[in-house]
Amino acid sequence: MSKNIVTETVSKDLSLQYTYKKKLYSKKSNFQKVEVVEGTYYGTMLFNDNVAMVSTRDEFVYHDMIAHVPLFLHPNPKKVLVIGGGDGGTAREVLRHSSVTLCDMVEIDEAVVEACKKYLPQTSSVLKNDKLNLYIEDGINFIKNCKQKKVLYDVILIDSTDPVGAASPLFNDDFYKNVYSCLSDNGIVVAQAESPFYYFDMQKKLCQIISNFFPITGVYNYANSTYYPGGAWSFILGSKTVHPIKDLDSCKIKNSNLKFDYYNAELHKASFALPEFQKQALSKFIKL
Repeated sequence: MSKNIVTETVSKDLSLQYTYKKKLYSKKSNFQKVEVVEGTYYGTMLFNDNVAMVSTRDEFVYHDMIAHVPLFLHPNPKKVLVIGGGDGGTAREVLRHSSVTLCDMVEIDEAVVEACKKYLPQTSSVLKNDKLNLYIEDGINFIKNCKQKKVLYDVILIDSTDPVGAASPLFNDDFYKNVYSCLSDNGIVVAQAESPFYYFDMQKKLCQIISNFFPITGVYNYANSTYYPGGAWSFILGSKTVHPIKDLDSCKIKNSNLKFDYYNAELHKASFALPEFQKQALSKFIKL
């Protein structure tokens, strides 16, 4: 990290630079370099290996879309599993739903949790919630153990980094076969699914994998300006029974009395409308 600048390399053709006032936290864990800075524009920011993970200015976009799309679709989500998401933002949004009685969160890197607890209370304050169980361990093994113990969740959220290093096994068939087995009859999985511009091959691979196991598979897009850069970014949804558009009850969203900065019923439906190049390339994997 250069003085007062963090440079994130997205691809050989794109790099982003973030300026900051001061560094608040820096630690080399067993998995990555974890740093928190006080940014000049984006507020407090978390970086893993110089890749932006969270900014207090726009974290609501990602966390709204990974959590509320599946939770408002499921008829009665009670038990939710979050793989990754050590900053706490995804779990925070999950636990805003009154139906949820339990949220298990599995983060492999304790340094991420440690840094966010100290410097990112906007997302990490949820870690004090009595309904949240935090496990510092490998999400791959956690899912395997859930399958063996026949533990079932209503919704599983794969809040992962890019498919490098410790996150690589989250992008293969064995993992999603186990995910399917750990979901209840109406179960839904949502996974962070890369950029249709910069990591489209990986997005297609993940879409194919999830469609191998789930009878209903959809891709939906969102946009934020920091972590997961490049304009459009995607999630992939796999569902056992619930259709992400036809089965959305807009009244359920309205009657929840929850307030959002990004998510709403209209955006939920619209996010599944893909640009033509993405729609054509993924057409044989999307099942809606």
